[in-house]
Amino acid sequence: MTHTIRPATADDAGALAALATVTFPLACPPSTSPEDIAAHLANTLSEQHFRTYLGDPDVTVLVIDGEGALRGYSLLVNRPAADPDVSAVLTLTPSVELSKCYVHPGHHGLGAAAELMHASLQAAAGSGAAGVWLGVNSQNARAIRFYEKSGFRRVGTKSFRLGNTVEHDFVLERALP
Repeated sequence: MTHTIRPATADDAGALAALATVTFPLACPPSTSPEDIAAHLANTLSEQHFRTYLGDPDVTVLVIDGEGALRGYSLLVNRPAADPDVSAVLTLTPSVELSKCYVHPGHHGLGAAAELMHASLQAAAGSGAAGVWLGVNSQNARAIRFYEKSGFRRVGTKSFRLGNTVEHDFVLERALP
């Protein structure tokens, strides 16, 4: 299958929200309730939220476009970390947050995630940042392995509210060239 990685446009907002409903639950611990997942999707990853992200000059959304269907996306936020637990542990500033990096499960293991990560790191480096950071659920072993393979290292922890539950994330960071 052929695909390209490109910046998202406003026309992608609906497809991004649909993709998020498939990919976000994969990042959640098995104990996460369907209600908490649904609340997060509605409060953070709806079509309207993606329209807002796409209109924000500090946000970059990249998509894997596979012959007209989105296969993955990343969302980079180029502003200082708002969470004091995060800003206290970051060693590379200025830093860009890799807020989201998801690939449709039908494309796992095919190299698409590595390509998306490479493009995301290039975009972050183009902003002049010294580093990139992200939060990953402490129970998401597959994602942690992927991020470590991509050059990230654990620098701290933070809490993350998911619906009615507080989840615990590792904060990972890596330098940019």
